[in-house]
Amino acid sequence: MGLRDEIFQQPDVVENLIKQQWPHIKEIADSLRKMDIQQVFLAARGTSDNAGLYAKYLLGIHNRLPIALAAPSLFSIYKRPPNIQNALTLGISQSGMSPDIISVLESGREQENPTLVITNDPSSPMAKAADFVIDILAGEEKAVAATKTYTAQLVCIALLAAALAGNDRNYQGLKQLPALIEEVLTLEPLIEQIVERYFYMQHCVVLGRGYNYATAYEWSLKLKELTYVVAEPYSSADFLHGPIAIIEQGFPVIVVIPGGAVFSELLGVVKRLSEQYQANLLILSNQDEALSYSDQRIRLPEMPEWLSPIVSIIPAQLFCYSLSRLKGYDTESPKGLSKITETL
Repeated sequence: MGLRDEIFQQPDVVENLIKQQWPHIKEIADSLRKMDIQQVFLAARGTSDNAGLYAKYLLGIHNRLPIALAAPSLFSIYKRPPNIQNALTLGISQSGMSPDIISVLESGREQENPTLVITNDPSSPMAKAADFVIDILAGEEKAVAATKTYTAQLVCIALLAAALAGNDRNYQGLKQLPALIEEVLTLEPLIEQIVERYFYMQHCVVLGRGYNYATAYEWSLKLKELTYVVAEPYSSADFLHGPIAIIEQGFPVIVVIPGGAVFSELLGVVKRLSEQYQANLLILSNQDEALSYSDQRIRLPEMPEWLSPIVSIIPAQLFCYSLSRLKGYDTESPKGLSKITETL
């Protein structure tokens, strides 16, 4: 069992998760709705922190809940936790082992806030520190680079948002995901051809906005972990506030731009990068207008924008896996990394 196997397990993982955990997540949502929750205080690290970016947009848009991302050192090192009143304290972690995230949850409990953990280990220390636990049911993940656990975290966040809103329609929408993921997995041969053009890439920029801000961050992280490329993620809006100055002819820019509310704004950035800067553009989209500006393209299936981060990260995983193999790197255990990282 290796990284590629775990990438290809994702349709089954997602299908099982949606079926098995929906009743449990609805029970958690029923309990939370009885409390005076006015915000979410979220703590995570690494890949799980990128899942938290998806939560920031999804819970904000679908549930009108403001989300603050914790600075765990305030709790674990400085011992000066902020006041977090009327907040759901949410921890996201694959292993559930990181002491600094546990300290945030413990402070949430001490301040009499409900605490919830999304993890792949419901017997972990983080889970024991929480009032509610959602098991992502991803099974053992042996490769150091997280793939199926990240996707499962996103699905749990989407299930939670649907349950908190009492929105069975969105739950039904989530049932599309296994088939959509199967569809993009068939793009592997195309992606293997595309990565040959990026063999010598040493740096790049990854752009996304809205829901897919999380995708930009996760794709960038996987490039760093697996291919050792200096990949910088940006919101397309933040990118225009200075970083665009680094772009020159042929500079590789990856853009995640499915149809949706932010499409027009992102398209304007893509057009500018193509026509004014002559950047090398890898476009991930389901819109012909965006794909027309690409030097390399990966076509996404049609889907609601809020589901797109769960689907669009799959081609990104295949891209990073294929490029790592092409470069002759160890896809299972990248240098200097371990599967579980415990930070204080």
